[in-house]
Parts: sequence; structure tokens; C-alpha cells
Amino acid sequence: EATLDLAERRRIRSAIRELQRQELEQDEETLASKRFRPERSSHRQDNKENWPQSQHLEEEQQAALAALSEQLEAITSVEELTKLLRAAGEYEERKLIRAAIRKLRAEEIEAATLAGNVQSSR
Repeated sequence: EATLDLAERRRIRSAIRELQRQELEQDEETLASKRFRPERSSHRQDNKENWPQSQHLEEEQQAALAALSEQLEAITSVEELTKLLRAAGEYEERKLIRAAIRKLRAEEIEAATLAGNVQSSR
């Protein structure tokens, strides 16, 4: 309802602001509790029918990643690894390939440093 008293209007506005502030604080607390809630193991219970299949797929993916890791150990060219990286579709595959590229580059830098040290000592 409309009121003509300015002091009463101020009190009403400040009460509304206080309610809005409290509501925001409650929302922030709710978000924080959801954000940092530990994961429940109910995922398996929620998806009982597909769990054996998803476990099997996960095992296949782990085996494929292990095979890829062994393949990457044999590659000694950054260019070949870069081609593989561009062709890779899965995040985990790209992650392994990038790690292999970083390892090769570190080895190249170390070899160049050693070669520079040997030349400077002569």
C-alpha cells in the first residue's frame, strides 16, 4: 500500500534491502556447500544397469592409454608427436601426447646444454 510518510518509506526500503541481503547470503552458503560437498558413491547406485558396461569401457580406455603411452616412448620426433596430437580426439590422449612432447623438448634442451658445456670446457 502507498504511504505518504517518508520515514516509513525509508524503513520499508531498508527492511527490503536487509531481506535481499539475507537471501543472497543464504544463496551463497548453499552454493558453497554444494561446491565443496564430497562426491557421493551413489553414482554407481544411480546407474546400476550401465555400471558394468561403463566399467568395461573405462578398462578398455585405460588399456588404450597404456598402449599409447608405450607407443609415445618409442617416438623421438616432436613433429610426429605434434601430428598425433592434432589427430587425437580424447582429452586423456592429448594430455599424454603433450607430456611426451614436453619430455622430448626437455631432453633436447638438456642435450644442448651438455654439448654447450663440453665445448666451453675445451
